[in-house]
Amino acid sequence: MSRSANMLRLLTLAVGFVFLYAPIVILATMSFNASRLVSVWGGFSIKWYAALLENGLLIESAKISLAAALLSGAVATVLGLLAAVALARFGSFRSRMLFFGAVHAPLVLPEVVLGLALLSCFVALGVGRGFATLVIGHVTLTMCFTTVALLSALRGCDPSLEEAAMDLGATPLQAFVLVALPQMAPALASAFMLAFTLSLDDLVIASFATGPGATTLPMRIYSQVRLGVSPQINAISTILLGFVALALGLSALAMQTGRRRGL
Repeated sequence: MSRSANMLRLLTLAVGFVFLYAPIVILATMSFNASRLVSVWGGFSIKWYAALLENGLLIESAKISLAAALLSGAVATVLGLLAAVALARFGSFRSRMLFFGAVHAPLVLPEVVLGLALLSCFVALGVGRGFATLVIGHVTLTMCFTTVALLSALRGCDPSLEEAAMDLGATPLQAFVLVALPQMAPALASAFMLAFTLSLDDLVIASFATGPGATTLPMRIYSQVRLGVSPQINAISTILLGFVALALGLSALAMQTGRRRGL
């Protein structure tokens, strides 16, 4: 390949990265702006991060988001594991294709449609919206992602190891728990991190599924941004970006560790 073609590829890649990440860099930079005007640089300062400690609404919303993300991530991982086991180990049972389609439907459904469907279901059943319905909505959204990740990992496990364990006297359940699950540990961690991140960042599903007293951090940020961007919003958004980046990094590290062990 010619030198000019390599330069063109590098230039295209650089432009793509700038287009994607320049707004994030600007947001993080302006969170250290000493001025109250987010469009005017007034010097370096961390006072807006300190001011967050006095903003009770944002802190409460952050606690709700973290609690919902942890709980929905754990539930979605467990349900995703059960769905993966059913699809990978139970063979071609009746209604398998229907089950497969139902599990993977949220992957292709627009979030606004899924949120409206959840809202209609809650209203029809007379369920008051709050933290519990928020977790249910996030589990519905994220379970399909955990199922895909864990199904791939489960299919990559060596079934002969479980068969050997059963030959030595273990029950099928014991063989799965003691042999297959340790092999899937990186995928389980990765699936949980993915579900946690999706729940933490979600705005659309939360807008339909939650109610008064369970306002998530993305909902709080969106409601305040409509009245004008505050430097505190830049600060809490930067913290959220860093937290999500850390979660994604841990997920990638877990997947990389799993691949190395597989080799």
